[in-house]
Amino acid sequence: MRLLLVEDDVLVASGIKLGLSNAGYAVDWVGSAERALEVTRTEAFDIAVIDIGLPAMDGLQLTQALRAQGHTMPALILTARDALQDRVQGLDKGADDYMVKPYELPELLARLRALLRRSQAATSAALRFGPLELDMALRQACIHVPALRGEGNSLAARLPLELGPREWTVMEYLMLQAPKPANKDKLLQALTGWDKEITPNAVEVYISRLRAKLEPHGIALRSIRGFGYRLERVDAA
Repeated sequence: MRLLLVEDDVLVASGIKLGLSNAGYAVDWVGSAERALEVTRTEAFDIAVIDIGLPAMDGLQLTQALRAQGHTMPALILTARDALQDRVQGLDKGADDYMVKPYELPELLARLRALLRRSQAATSAALRFGPLELDMALRQACIHVPALRGEGNSLAARLPLELGPREWTVMEYLMLQAPKPANKDKLLQALTGWDKEITPNAVEVYISRLRAKLEPHGIALRSIRGFGYRLERVDAA
């Protein structure tokens, strides 16, 4: 998932970016609301983390401006202000959640997962598509194998599915979009930020790897010409 971090304190931003990057987000950082408005005119993000205390235009004004421009990505406000009126104002300006500093990284990550689920109409941290399950909190994937019956007993199995970091990012994005198709350009953006380079052909590489892992379990990754990819159920061979 691609995340926009808007924070003017370089030290704080570095710490947040490190924690979010380690959790699998492609994080792009800007130091002002004005720069955030500039980049969102040409770049697409899945979620934003915005500090209130920005120079010139503050985080609340930025959130309001983003909504006025039609941006619907979830926005989480970070602030040292903990008064009720500040929280109410932040939510009324268009923020989806509000966290008061200091905060713990696990809670921030949990809140981001909840916002992403809500934005994609998912109801649980465990995403399911057919026999495939992704646990976004634990970052674990598995395949549910039908129960084996014999001698009066039945046994269902959950087979671990090993995914590399970028395979996980692609799989998570596809699962959140399913059954709708996922745009290839947005998949590419979800894989990287400004400070990393990856070619469009790299998406094909990860799609090919995922196909090899999923097709034996009756899940296809269908290419949609000129657009992207869609998860589909097929009869296992």
